[in-house]
Amino acid sequence: MPVSRRSPFLDLVGPLWVRDSEGLDPIFGLRIEERHANGRGGAHGGILMTMADLVLGYTAALRREPPIGLTTASVSVDFAGSAQVGDWVTGRADVQHVGRRLVNAYLSVEERRILRASAVFAVTS
Repeated sequence: MPVSRRSPFLDLVGPLWVRDSEGLDPIFGLRIEERHANGRGGAHGGILMTMADLVLGYTAALRREPPIGLTTASVSVDFAGSAQVGDWVTGRADVQHVGRRLVNAYLSVEERRILRASAVFAVTS
């Protein structure tokens, strides 16, 4: 199902999809479209970094009930591969602690990891 939290930016780059993963952190997905492509026809690194930031932030925020407000303080990204137009990219975060600590995420195409990201968030609510 589409992510229920909306924003003008997410409306521009999405839709971002989410699936409950049986009590574990949710799995997010994004279909790479032509509008997400770089000049060589692959997914632009900016869309992959955007997806990683969304996966990290939404997963951490949803760890609390009600979900908390978070602002990204820093994101670090390492690329390990690429995605092409038409690929279904999935992302899952490994939340170590909700607060001002590190959150890690991995994006994959099928079983192949293409990006590793970590982030620090400031709690705003």
